[in-house]
Amino acid sequence: MTKRYVSLPEEAETGMREFIDEVDRRLASDEDTCSVVEDVLIDLSGDREAYERWQRGESVPPAERIRLQSYDPCNTTLESEYYAEKDEEEFRRSKHLQWLWRQFDSLPIADNVEFALRFRRMLADHLFEECGDNCRFFKGITFTYGHNITIGDNVVVHDDVHLDDRGKLTIGDRVSISDGVHIYSHDHDVVDQTEVRNYHTIVEDDVRLTYDSMVRAGCKVGENAIVGARGIVQNDIPAHHIAIGMPAKSVKVKPGWEDVAIPVDEAGVNRQDERHLEYDLPDDLEVFDEFGRDLQPPR
Repeated sequence: MTKRYVSLPEEAETGMREFIDEVDRRLASDEDTCSVVEDVLIDLSGDREAYERWQRGESVPPAERIRLQSYDPCNTTLESEYYAEKDEEEFRRSKHLQWLWRQFDSLPIADNVEFALRFRRMLADHLFEECGDNCRFFKGITFTYGHNITIGDNVVVHDDVHLDDRGKLTIGDRVSISDGVHIYSHDHDVVDQTEVRNYHTIVEDDVRLTYDSMVRAGCKVGENAIVGARGIVQNDIPAHHIAIGMPAKSVKVKPGWEDVAIPVDEAGVNRQDERHLEYDLPDDLEVFDEFGRDLQPPR
């Protein structure tokens, strides 16, 4: 047993539960999500008095006005907002929820682990395509959209993890994702960096992705596998294998699983193309090349 149960004083527990339940109820209702997010951030930041003063038309310094405006996610932009292929309807809501998640993490209250885990778990139900029971999300987790993520039961995601769901990301039950892990579902062409390919990336049940590892878009990490610290997954990792290195290669099968796992020398297969996701762009979309490069090779 590596953990122990921790409880809060009854008064703190009651207040915490009432607040999270109230936000959950509002997010599940027909109330405008943007307004809910704005209210929650204003109150958690202790800025209600300044906000009401600004709303009454009183003069506020420019910096304070920017801060107060930014509690409303409609007055903000996220990097993923610029992606041409995003689902506009899905993103409209997930942006607001992602803003709440990110801004919550920037507040001192986010260091109250018991409260923060419950608050993020509640948000995950509204943000992700699907989220199972008893999941724990620690501080500094980022997403591309959020709405293309499916997570199973009893998953733990530690600090400073990036879950890229520009394509599609599926994470199974009882997965452990350590600090600093990056899981990708999109890739770029090696010649034209503006050409984006989206994939379905899969992390199966009982996988452990250890410190600072990375999973490339379109790869699958098989059931009960381990990716060692700072391993870079470029190919599928078979079930029950231990993979290490850059790129990550299978070095052994977990003890006791030899009879059901494929041999180590049969690992290392890339099935990225099988998980490629096509997308269409509107005919009238106005695009731009942020690099402005000449991609023609010299003659």
